[in-house]
Amino acid sequence: MSIKTKLSMILSISVLFILLLNITLNYYTTQENLQQDSEAKMVMAATQIAITVEQTAYSSGYVDGVFADMLRVASINAARSLDPDIRNITNEELVDLAAELGVTHISLLVKSGNDIIVAKSSAEEEIGLSTSDWGYWHTAFQELFEHQQVLSVTQGQKGENFWSGPFEFSTSNPEFIDKWGYYYDGKRNYIIDPYIRSSNIKDFVKVTSPDVVVEETIKANPRILEVTGINPDTFGNPSMREDGSDETHRKLKNRPIMFGTYQYGSLDQDVEAVNRAVATGENVVFVQTIQDKKVLKSFIPISSDNRPTSVISVVMDYEAISSVMREQMISLVAISLVLLEIVIFGSYIVAGYFTRPIQAILGTVNDVADGHFDRRLEVTSRDELGQLAGRINAMTRNLGHYTSQLKQMVDENLSVKEYLESVINQTADAIHTTDTDGRIISVNKAFEQMYGWKADEVIGMKPDLVPPEMEQEEAERMQRLRSGERLPLIETVRMRKDGSQIEVSISTSVVRDEHGDITSIISVSRDVTERNRMEELLRRSEKLTTVGQLAAGVAHEIRNPLTTLRGFLQLQQETKKANPDHIDLMLSELDRINLIVSEFLILAKPQAVHFQQKDVRGIMREVLSFLDTQAHLHGVQFRLDFAEEPALVHCEENQLKQVFINLLKNAIEAMPKGGVVRIEMRPEPNEQVKITIEDEGEGIPPELMPHLGEPFITNKETGTGLGLMVSQRIIQGHQGTLEVESEVGQGTKVVIVLPAAGSVAEEEEQKES
Repeated sequence: MSIKTKLSMILSISVLFILLLNITLNYYTTQENLQQDSEAKMVMAATQIAITVEQTAYSSGYVDGVFADMLRVASINAARSLDPDIRNITNEELVDLAAELGVTHISLLVKSGNDIIVAKSSAEEEIGLSTSDWGYWHTAFQELFEHQQVLSVTQGQKGENFWSGPFEFSTSNPEFIDKWGYYYDGKRNYIIDPYIRSSNIKDFVKVTSPDVVVEETIKANPRILEVTGINPDTFGNPSMREDGSDETHRKLKNRPIMFGTYQYGSLDQDVEAVNRAVATGENVVFVQTIQDKKVLKSFIPISSDNRPTSVISVVMDYEAISSVMREQMISLVAISLVLLEIVIFGSYIVAGYFTRPIQAILGTVNDVADGHFDRRLEVTSRDELGQLAGRINAMTRNLGHYTSQLKQMVDENLSVKEYLESVINQTADAIHTTDTDGRIISVNKAFEQMYGWKADEVIGMKPDLVPPEMEQEEAERMQRLRSGERLPLIETVRMRKDGSQIEVSISTSVVRDEHGDITSIISVSRDVTERNRMEELLRRSEKLTTVGQLAAGVAHEIRNPLTTLRGFLQLQQETKKANPDHIDLMLSELDRINLIVSEFLILAKPQAVHFQQKDVRGIMREVLSFLDTQAHLHGVQFRLDFAEEPALVHCEENQLKQVFINLLKNAIEAMPKGGVVRIEMRPEPNEQVKITIEDEGEGIPPELMPHLGEPFITNKETGTGLGLMVSQRIIQGHQGTLEVESEVGQGTKVVIVLPAAGSVAEEEEQKES
């Protein structure tokens, strides 16, 4: 797909998106406006009905007062005609009296315990009615019997000894609406109750009801389907039916539906809406589908004395809104389609104008991609495309320059690679490279000659180069190498292809990428079999030389005491006498011979030892307590510098004591005029224990330093040189080191380093495993 087509599509899709967004916004905005307009009309209708209700209430009150005055006059006239004792009055007499006074019926109410009942009446259905559950009606009757001048009941009309209840449905016959009057002057034992039951009253109530206004409102606005006057005190109570009727609350003032109809009702949602309208004092509007018809319902609270007294529900057909919405959507879609066609045609033309320079740039870039770096674009403008063309020209020049340099560098790298491969293949050391999993990546010719494998046999494989007994050790070395530790050159044993073993020295290192991750491991092996054989021959030669020196030294050292012994024995043989002085000298010479032979035996065959974990500080303190007297005799002081933490080593305690005794005695004898011997002992960070013994003696001549440790090499007149030799042998047996530093006239320092108990234990466990 070309850039021109893509650009045209992008512009078209963008415009289409904008048009769709415009249609959506228009749709919801229009819908919201129409709903608000409908809501305003419903509020207006409800307000008009509320005003009508208020006006009819005033008219109803006026008529109510006229009928009350009429009933009061009838009551006073009836009181004049009736006997004060109800027992002397008959129902027939009341029938005649009602006709005479122009009322429908007359009833007489008396007290009966806590109740007030209808004892006699011109209407048989009234006789026996109880008034205990009539609410404020019953309260008015009680206050009349008590002959109160001012009644507490606020409903109805009041007069002297008189109270008239409001228009209400008859209890004995709910089909009629009656107007009652009640009179009691305190001169009789009953209340006179004249009342009017006439179709005129019912017609009056019908005229004063808002139902007429509701009907006229619906006729004037066909979109309004239903108007309902709701009593929030009883609406939704348990006795109310789905159609709004209620057997319990059927009086004019407590009916749930005060006027209008309730055919588009959804009781649960309507109860919630009525409660919310009463609680907030605001209109509640929502859309609902009832009887397969989508409607807009509004609940408007009507307030009296700043308190919501009723709620008017207006139901409007939503089809009016939907039809307007459909017409507007059709119009918007038609306009949008026309605009979209115009944009598609125009965008294709505009895209062709803008893509011509891009096509030229694309052609040049393709030529550059094919390696023609001499191509140049013609810059005809200073806009972004012109700047792009200029940068592409600069890029092609630089690419030509860099390509030439890269070719030169590739040739140089190829030459270096061939040189390195030649060097690697010609070197006598076996080199092989493995990946992180141990598979061989490359080998040189020396590897093939040393181990017997050809390159094509081992590349990508894991040959068995490490003997089974050394696999654990090799795995630990590789783990240390991967963790970043630099491994020293080691001498070990490896296996050839034929299964034979070869002694090698191996150097191993890692190769990392630019991120520092290990990519491969390089191992360089050198055959040390011949070198080790020559070193073994040299060691044997040295041993023979040492034995010869020892033999010569022993012979020399023993010859002098033997010559002395022979002289004294010949003297005693000639004189036939034993001189005690001569005997002491002979015994001394025999002890010297025994000492020389004992030290020689220790060197030749060390005794069996039993290693234990000991604190070197304790061993040194025991030796110091043993030599303390000798040190005082020579004017020598011991100054100790021991670490607080234990210096634990695996050792043979008696052998270490022998070493410390030899070294301290040498230090004491090296200071005939007295001095200080400094003894320092502390654990080292690398799991070692360091012991330093430093004196202030005469020192050792430089010409003797290279020969220290050799038998019978000493600067003491009576020394044999075997003590230091024995000490070195003991320290070596403890896997430690003993070094001597000395300067004539300044003193001598001996440094002993022993492995700590933890490191020795780990080495022994590795050997056992």
